[in-house]
Amino acid sequence: MIAIGVFATLAVLALATQAGVAWLQARFPARGELITVTGGALHVVDLGPRGLAELPIVLIHGASSNLGAMRAPLGDQLAQQHRVLLIDRPGHGWSRRDDLADSSPAMQARAIAEALDRLGVPRAVFVVHSMAGALGARMALDQPDRVAGLVMLAPVTHPWRGGVGTYNQLMTTPLVGPLLASTITLPLGLLLTEPGARAVFSPQTIPSDYVDASATPLLLRPRAFRANSWDLTTLKDAVQEQVWRYPQIAAPTVVIHGDADKIVSVDIHSRAFAAAVPHSKLIVLPGVGHMVQNVATDLVQREIEGLIEPARHATASRGPLVSIDHQPRQGVAQ
Repeated sequence: MIAIGVFATLAVLALATQAGVAWLQARFPARGELITVTGGALHVVDLGPRGLAELPIVLIHGASSNLGAMRAPLGDQLAQQHRVLLIDRPGHGWSRRDDLADSSPAMQARAIAEALDRLGVPRAVFVVHSMAGALGARMALDQPDRVAGLVMLAPVTHPWRGGVGTYNQLMTTPLVGPLLASTITLPLGLLLTEPGARAVFSPQTIPSDYVDASATPLLLRPRAFRANSWDLTTLKDAVQEQVWRYPQIAAPTVVIHGDADKIVSVDIHSRAFAAAVPHSKLIVLPGVGHMVQNVATDLVQREIEGLIEPARHATASRGPLVSIDHQPRQGVAQ
């Protein structure tokens, strides 16, 4: 009887999950173009002017999110004057990843490059947040001619102490992961999405419409959640493998990080990364948490735009590393 009860409960949860997936996908539909790449397809939203002289800006989101996390604070604003490409990383948002376990920053960088080639974009300024810091660094290393400039927002770049949570580990376990993803993850996640987002914004206050505006609940679909877990559980080894190469990055680089970030350590990641990269500038925002693109949007935009014109007329010589413990500017929330 107990086994029958467990089976019945799982069956009900599986049906509820299927219904929830249909509801989420209707509520948060794809807004861009789906571009076929090796191992899947990437969802790309292309905004702003597309003149031949325009150097595009590519915005890439971090973990547990999708391109909506970069569009609301930055994408629409930048697109008033620049061509902006927002990309759902492989397996996230509306992008597809055929092999969920193939999760490395190197693979994701190759997939994004393939999509950009199909769009006729050989070179761009790349803006990456959080976990995508490892991806941005890898793209600058493996495809230096493509990266005209790199803006790293609260990036993950180095190994850290500890793990990424037991639940993420379970998600990558055969049988157990697919079972959990197809039964309890979505119903439970709907209850935890808002508190989780508030914690990511801390100590700042989350915008009242952030969860819906960013389509964050798309994460709760089984394959998206498992893709996210694979990304997280393999990330430490991935950055360990590439960290020694950071002095080879030639692109002009700006790193922006809040010193109150409890998600990604400014000391372990951004300070160490800026110290290793020859042509980098580090901006540390006092009292700011993990979501620097939301909290210091105007500053981030200025730094992005500051890379565009020099990148158009790039020369062989670059300036030395500059490190700034940044004082708050008008419009930067504390």
